[in-house]
Amino acid sequence: MTAHTSPDSLAVRAGRAFRAYRDGDVGRMAEVVELLDPLLWRTARSQGADRETAADVVQVAWLKLVEHADRVADPQALLQWLLVTVKRECWRRTTRDRREIPSELDEDTPAPDLSPERLAEMSDDQRVLWRHVSGLSARCRTLLQVIAFADRPDYASISAALGMPVGSIGPTRGRCLAALRKALLSDASWGAPS
Repeated sequence: MTAHTSPDSLAVRAGRAFRAYRDGDVGRMAEVVELLDPLLWRTARSQGADRETAADVVQVAWLKLVEHADRVADPQALLQWLLVTVKRECWRRTTRDRREIPSELDEDTPAPDLSPERLAEMSDDQRVLWRHVSGLSARCRTLLQVIAFADRPDYASISAALGMPVGSIGPTRGRCLAALRKALLSDASWGAPS
């Protein structure tokens, strides 16, 4: 079994929930949304969409899925169908010249709440960590966000969403984590007693 067809892969789990939805268990669509929404959001953002446009694009993808659920011939192909739908909608709404990955941490994705109240509640180490995460390259931040919000990262799906070869995801992730580790270890305030 390959990584993208493993019974625990994101695509397979979403496909099972989608099949149940099409078979009449309408509550299973919430499971599909919970599984795939963060990846669809990051896909839209990686295509150059701003936060507002990304929210619209992802919503359009979900609406198209509900309206055309019968067009997804194989429920296991649902993730690919949604990724293509998001990318096409982004391309329709944005110019191809603006295809840069957003440089700021997304406050609208399931990232930590960095509001002033939340910052005040954070430990010193958490503030130091997020300061160094925000100092990573856009590619590292995007990859680490996508991996962090998937309970079982599915490299085939991540590859499709971010346009990275599957074989480069692990090494890139390793380099990003090494850069973060190096930055943290060189910061005297990291791990300092309060």
